[in-house]
Amino acid sequence: MADPMPEIKSLALSVAAWPARILFPPVCAGCRRQVTQTGALCGACWPKLPFLEMPWCEVMGTPFSHDFGAGFLSAEAIANPPPFNRARAAVAYTGIARRMVQGLKFHDRTDLAPWMARWMLRAGAELVADAEVVVPVPLHWRRFFWRQYNQSAELARAIASLSGVPFAPMAVRQQIGLGLREREDNVRAAFVVPPEAEIDVRGRRVLVIDDVYTTGATVAAVTRALRKGGAGAVDVLTFARVLPGDFRPDDTDTI
Repeated sequence: MADPMPEIKSLALSVAAWPARILFPPVCAGCRRQVTQTGALCGACWPKLPFLEMPWCEVMGTPFSHDFGAGFLSAEAIANPPPFNRARAAVAYTGIARRMVQGLKFHDRTDLAPWMARWMLRAGAELVADAEVVVPVPLHWRRFFWRQYNQSAELARAIASLSGVPFAPMAVRQQIGLGLREREDNVRAAFVVPPEAEIDVRGRRVLVIDDVYTTGATVAAVTRALRKGGAGAVDVLTFARVLPGDFRPDDTDTI
């Protein structure tokens, strides 16, 4: 005879969630229309989500307008090779995607993280398949104090949970003694792998998670810290990417 307890627990959880759904019904992450599930997009906003698709640069993940064949690299990857091995992003940082990032980052919409993570897994399937540990870009303590959470860690936790790859939230931290302005002015030396965390990354292929890839300076600095800490290889996966020509002043929150 089947054990009825899982069904009973599921029903109890559903009943317990009813008051919250009545008081705070789920709304579209793009336009705030009511939807059936938390974190979902409505039928009008879904087609406007600017997914990044192949063909793209195999190193930078920057989309090409035409397929130039396997192994073709972008001018950026050739002229200024990054310290990481590969980078991928799920969407372009514009429109609906931009509002989702800002909702997660500035408006406590942590409920969006699992949805965003699923799209990241789609875009970075090859990276996730090779990854041995998932590491978020750390948030400066002042920003963490005001937000009470790290949006990159929320995404990384969801990706680790969905993929089964181990999650190491404390593998990289801010350099002690560097203030926020110093970090932005000297981002290259802003991060470090603490001695007690080296066991998490030494000899492993690390997947670094962030919400937005803007100039690449932050993930490059995290990559250098990980390599110094013994990481065997480093890939980068973000939810959104600022494409060339689409940079805005407020994009500097993630550089």
